[in-house]
Amino acid sequence: MSANGLSSRIQQFLNPVELQRVGVQSPFQRLALQMQDVSGDRGVLKEVIQNGEGQLVPMDASVLIHFSGYLEYSDRPFESNNRSKHPPIMKLGRDVTLLGLELGLLTMKKGEFSRFLFLPKYAYGEMGCPPLIPPSATVLYEVQVLDFLDSAEADEFFALTPGQQNIAALSTVLKVARTELGFGNRCFNQKRYEDAKERYKKAMTLLVNRKAADQGERDSIAAVKLHSFLNLSLALLRLERPLKALKYGQKALDVEPHNAKALFRCGQQACLEMRDYEKAQDFLLMAQAQKPFNSDINNLLKKLAACLKDSADKEKEMCTRMFANFNAISKK
Repeated sequence: MSANGLSSRIQQFLNPVELQRVGVQSPFQRLALQMQDVSGDRGVLKEVIQNGEGQLVPMDASVLIHFSGYLEYSDRPFESNNRSKHPPIMKLGRDVTLLGLELGLLTMKKGEFSRFLFLPKYAYGEMGCPPLIPPSATVLYEVQVLDFLDSAEADEFFALTPGQQNIAALSTVLKVARTELGFGNRCFNQKRYEDAKERYKKAMTLLVNRKAADQGERDSIAAVKLHSFLNLSLALLRLERPLKALKYGQKALDVEPHNAKALFRCGQQACLEMRDYEKAQDFLLMAQAQKPFNSDINNLLKKLAACLKDSADKEKEMCTRMFANFNAISKK
């Protein structure tokens, strides 16, 4: 028997109202005792399981999270994205629709894993969400912040008219472009190459007609353009569009003619994909001159040498057959 006179076996067959009548605390009630009030009215309670690092998730951020939601007395989640290795980017205030979850995320840091209890008004309300969520249900959410981007300034910028965007401060435009590059990199890491390509193009387009007032501004614009072109080139190669990939690799070289990564992109991924081995060799040898001990460049030059030898052998074999056929015809 338990201390309150009811065995745990009997307790599982009683509903929460009956448990309260006989003075038994429910699992969520016991859990709430060790949790911190983050909403001010104990409507959102929090327990940190694993600390994160850095700044708190800001308002209007875009977040990457793993989460699972549970009803009381259930050990299986009614919703979860934990099986997704690369969850989609979620915008606070738009994609995160649960008030309690949004408030909870604003108390979290990158890498943090926490547990939350949400009262009905911070979750699914008095109506619930049939058939999964009963009326007036308190729910438990386990949440891990994988990463986030402060996209508020970028969102505000893109809400402006084209004319307003054109006269915005260069510092703002550069920050927005870097945010788009960050989004693109996250999409790329999730192998969403088409989405990554669009983000990189967006960053690049922002700076097409921007004029620099001094050398410092020119350098800042050039750095963002270079990253945009390099990343766009790689995304296009993943999408099996080598001609366009080469185009943006060469645009990167227009910005910085001796950039080893741009030379590598053009040589390894664009020209080799197009089987223009001599042009690939030219790019890779220039890249090697910049970084003579780079293993990627040197290994690719070895692979290229094998491709050139194979191409030469095939050409020699083809010529031999042609001459053999010519001699055979001449003897007839």
